[in-house]
Amino acid sequence: MATFKDISLLIARVLLGIILIAHGWQKFSEWALLGTAEAFAGMGVPAPTFSSAIAAIVELFGGVLILAGAFTPIVGVIVALQMLGAFFFAHMGNGVFVDNGGFELVGVIAAASLALAGAGAGRFSVDQLIDARRATR
Repeated sequence: MATFKDISLLIARVLLGIILIAHGWQKFSEWALLGTAEAFAGMGVPAPTFSSAIAAIVELFGGVLILAGAFTPIVGVIVALQMLGAFFFAHMGNGVFVDNGGFELVGVIAAASLALAGAGAGRFSVDQLIDARRATR
């Protein structure tokens, strides 16, 4: 059962990490931070230039850290908080489905991030390597 849990956590981390990296990279490269800031301003996000940079950084680097299973409890909570902000500023009142501007994607990302924050990254992770190293000291 422990192996199943560790493999499940690994798969969840890889999938969530890829999704976050793609969204963060999109904010930097496809839309550029200026375009992201303009979109944020249109949604009423406070300090859109600063907020767009924070969103891009959290998604890109948070995705890398989650994929690697590094600092998972902290990163998971930070990502979930960002998704909460996205819910309030961009998706609330639009229903569930993403094709109508709904919250399904940010909801699933928040839920997965919180689940990983609570469960940990599992055996196949940087967090586990750090913990094992500390235990041998």
